[in-house]
Amino acid sequence: MHTGVAISDINWVWNEKPLKKDDAQAITQIKEYYKNLNLRFWWWVYPRGQSPETARMLQDAGLRLIAKVPCMAADLNNSLSGANFSENISVIEVKDKSDLFFWEDVSFHGFEMPQRAREQYDTFVSSFNLGTQSPQRLFLACLDGKPVATSLLFTHGKSAGIYYVSTLPDYRNKGCGLSITQAAMQAAMQAGFKDIILQATPMGKKVYTRAGFKEYCRAEIYKL
Repeated sequence: MHTGVAISDINWVWNEKPLKKDDAQAITQIKEYYKNLNLRFWWWVYPRGQSPETARMLQDAGLRLIAKVPCMAADLNNSLSGANFSENISVIEVKDKSDLFFWEDVSFHGFEMPQRAREQYDTFVSSFNLGTQSPQRLFLACLDGKPVATSLLFTHGKSAGIYYVSTLPDYRNKGCGLSITQAAMQAAMQAGFKDIILQATPMGKKVYTRAGFKEYCRAEIYKL
């Protein structure tokens, strides 16, 4: 899965089961695919895809293990029962291109992306479907009227996940990350979902724990 943005952590490869010797050619083809696109990527290995052979094959292909990311889940009924939103923080759902402009700008700076990737990121975000039938819903948090945090709810079948949680550096530790996460959780619950998942950065894990998420496993991330 690639976004067209030359930043490793938003271009993904993953294997759903442990790799075997016969998969060596596929690994080479994937590396060539991203090389031709001039994009970097992360290779995610979730628990059911992990094995000593998988690790060896990826390392032999030049990929190195760089992180083990917490995979978390929350029971929406229990997690949101005591949710409180700060009076000076408001959250809106992105419905049009005007709101999307602010969502893009906040997430770009919230993730502290390099300026060289701005045009690519703009192209990627501009492609988002904001229609009522879209599997993704975007949220924008404002602190005293200023857009400062983002999140994205993605749903498919019986699954709901939260992605692109970001807060502008100068506005962290003010409750914005928690509010924008809870807004996505609330939308998922209203849509009929009982549980929700996400992958946590070290910075975000404490926020997600406050929101009611619990860690259940870790995904290994490999990078060239």
